[in-house]
Amino acid sequence: MQLSKLTQTLSFGLDIDTGSGDDLQTGCLEARRIRNETNRLDGQGWEWDDIKSTVVTNADHVNNTTQLIVDKALGELETYRDNKDDGWGRPYPYIDGLYPMVMNHGEGYRLFPEDDTTVRFRITATRGTHVKGELRGSPDHFDRLRTAFNDEEWRVGTAEVVHKHDEWRLHVTITHETHRVASKHDADTIVGVDVNEDCIALVAMSRNGAVKDSVVFEYPSVKEQRHEFFTKRKRMQKAGQTGFESVVQTEERDYVHDALHKVSRHVVEWVSQFLDPVLVFEDLKDMRDSIDYGTRMNRRLHSLPFAALQEMVSYKAAWSGIPTDKADPEYTSQRCPRTECQHTERANRQKKRFKCLECGFQDHADRKAAVCVVQEWFDEQYGNVPPLDTLPQVKKVRRAVSGPGGGADSHGPTSGSGVDRHGPSARDSQSQAREEFKSVASAVPE
Repeated sequence: MQLSKLTQTLSFGLDIDTGSGDDLQTGCLEARRIRNETNRLDGQGWEWDDIKSTVVTNADHVNNTTQLIVDKALGELETYRDNKDDGWGRPYPYIDGLYPMVMNHGEGYRLFPEDDTTVRFRITATRGTHVKGELRGSPDHFDRLRTAFNDEEWRVGTAEVVHKHDEWRLHVTITHETHRVASKHDADTIVGVDVNEDCIALVAMSRNGAVKDSVVFEYPSVKEQRHEFFTKRKRMQKAGQTGFESVVQTEERDYVHDALHKVSRHVVEWVSQFLDPVLVFEDLKDMRDSIDYGTRMNRRLHSLPFAALQEMVSYKAAWSGIPTDKADPEYTSQRCPRTECQHTERANRQKKRFKCLECGFQDHADRKAAVCVVQEWFDEQYGNVPPLDTLPQVKKVRRAVSGPGGGADSHGPTSGSGVDRHGPSARDSQSQAREEFKSVASAVPE
């Protein structure tokens, strides 16, 4: 089995106090020029060693940074050459957007941990131009970064400067020198993952397209609690309780963070039962930019912790040696999974119920979407999708419930939903969370 080192990418925002974002933009434009020049010379038939030496000599980045940018560009060309027989297109000879600056720690960039909550940075944007400031990010990422600095088995590696969602960010890689993760290409079981605001659906499929098992982990309390927190914050804003609002925001963050950690642990435990699995998520890149369902729905969807849950699952899976990958999510919620049908229409899905208007196929909508994620992965990796006609029953594990137990849920009565129920009710823990919230928010006028 092919193995690779355990590598994590940590994402931080940049609070700049020396230099400016314009300096970083100049550095990324120079990185773009280096990338385009590399592609141009390759198109003229230059040897790659000659390309690297020539481009490095003429670049306005420090030599090590230029070498890494050239390596990234040559990697795109190598991927094309390895897959052109499968129909992969050659990289565009010229790109007109910003290109990431790729840097080694201690050369192109340097981080300076000061205490448990402060890490400062220095980035060499171009030769002689330095941008300095403080990192901003999630507590998890800061914890992992501090571990990489303090544990000799970890190494702080390369980083990329990118401009995303109207802000400058630093993506830092950290690597565990001894832990190994299996290769996705050696996977015997492909597990499709569909993340939603109240559940996560998983489908384990073999390489011949047979469904081995499936499950839906529900966490409706997260959606309910976040709605309550939002309502309380709006009331506090009207009452001018700004200090109290920050307390509630902290309570909300801690509640959601804890709930997602528990869900991600159960997901990895379930996946670990299969032989040589790979977890396949929907690629969330540019998802926020494509969402426009009105003000209220946009607020709900833009604030959902999709990426956070994906990251938690990926991190725990990596420690179990399980690789992860991504697939194009387009139309996975609308398309019929039957390979003889593949009818795609928004009206196929009605809340948690999927019914193909062409062939009449019915299934749990989120489980069905996870199947389509696997099919997308097969198509992207190998250019074909194994045949699929029917799906087995889906198991559903509810992490928390609201209201009286035993009643019909969003899928209708149990007997009519095609769903087996497993796992204990979490009403007691949810009630406790509600009481804790009420004790904090009781001072806020209704």
